[in-house]
Amino acid sequence: MAVVEVKNIQGETVSEIDLSEEIFNVGVKQSVLHQVVRMQLANRRRGTAKVKRRSEIRGSTQKLFRQKGTGRARRGDVKSPLLRGGGVIFGPEPRDYSYKVPKKVRRLALKMALSAKLKDNEIIVLDGFALDQVKTKAVASTLQRLELEKPLIVIDQKDATLELSSRNIPGVKVLRVEGLNVYDILNHKTLVLLAPSIKGIEGRLAA
Repeated sequence: MAVVEVKNIQGETVSEIDLSEEIFNVGVKQSVLHQVVRMQLANRRRGTAKVKRRSEIRGSTQKLFRQKGTGRARRGDVKSPLLRGGGVIFGPEPRDYSYKVPKKVRRLALKMALSAKLKDNEIIVLDGFALDQVKTKAVASTLQRLELEKPLIVIDQKDATLELSSRNIPGVKVLRVEGLNVYDILNHKTLVLLAPSIKGIEGRLAA
């Protein structure tokens, strides 16, 4: 098992913790990570882009001018796609971009993302992150003291005080164990795990 130091919010080492080899020491394959991240980003797309077709444009259906004798094109009504304000021919329609990747692949990709962070020494384990009140300055000063760059903080259960205190700090995100995902792990520079959350992660990914 990999042994990692557990620190407090003052940056002092208070103990050590063992991380499961089956989760934090898995071979990393870029293709698997790419597959899952691509799925996550596709599932986030709203797919609500919409244009108006010729039949949906409001306007008269009367022919603009007579067919012959003007020397102009044989024009129809004002809703023609060739005219300004007319219908659009090949524009987007509402669609669902989401798709699924097998559950085993998603679980494997999550293990790979965690393993990559540990391998790059970008995992910090804290014994806790207790706050007396909702205060952004307190979280910002702690992160600065610990020299954490663009951290993803993983907590084991709902902590409204920490979540509200950190939501306005650029680059900082707080996630509960059940919401941990590949994209956020890779998108943030440092992964901050609260010690109690490690059991939750190991329980979720136990195969």
